[in-house]
Amino acid sequence: MPFDPNPHSATLRNDFNRDGYVHVDAFYSADEIDEITHKLTDFIVEQVPSMPPSEVYYEDKNDPNTLKQLQKIYQYDSYFQDMMLHGPARRIAEEVLQDEVVPVNMQYFNKPAGIGQPTPPHQDGVFFHLDPCEAVTGWLALEDVDHENGCIHYLRGSHKVGFRDHGQSGVLGFSQGMRDFGTPEDQAATVSFPGPAGTFLMHHAKTVHWAGANTSKTRSRRALGFIYYAKRAREDVASKQAYQQALNARLKMSEKI
Repeated sequence: MPFDPNPHSATLRNDFNRDGYVHVDAFYSADEIDEITHKLTDFIVEQVPSMPPSEVYYEDKNDPNTLKQLQKIYQYDSYFQDMMLHGPARRIAEEVLQDEVVPVNMQYFNKPAGIGQPTPPHQDGVFFHLDPCEAVTGWLALEDVDHENGCIHYLRGSHKVGFRDHGQSGVLGFSQGMRDFGTPEDQAATVSFPGPAGTFLMHHAKTVHWAGANTSKTRSRRALGFIYYAKRAREDVASKQAYQQALNARLKMSEKI
């Protein structure tokens, strides 16, 4: 059975409020991760060819083996829809946000062996256009992750400070990156999370996070992401749509999608 948040609710809530993230070692069992991976493999074969280019990113769009990111996969498949709408990730989101949540996106992330690019330091809320910015992103490792293949790093407590200066990063899938990252204070507050398949992380939309490149020649770094907004948060739909349209136009002009 997957992780049950209920017995750990107070700890999860306290950790989240203090640090801006929570960490669960064995969110799903090895057998469950195998099942998820099998379902994902089928999804890539059956669904990806018909998905719009704006929801499918490759390191090299001419090489299908370099698939790096998929958007909104729960809208295309009942298995992933059930994970998103009824799984433990949603229950943790409701616990740490202390609100009902709105499921927004379920993503597939990969850093292909040897070519997976680093994820720039950023805050997810920059992309969300929410007021108040009350939302979370969950991240489930589908295979072992470490510093070699690109584990996630957090800046502990950064959700309490507000948004820092961001600019265009040039990284496909993470279009905004922080301009002022890397101070001595940042280095002192940095925490990394290597771990086995089944490791789960969830962070506040204002928590600064990043991941290194995949320098392994043989191992990928596959994961699922879960985005939930607090019900009390209000989305500036026009602003978000304008941002997305401008981003898609830039990606098309640069022939990245």
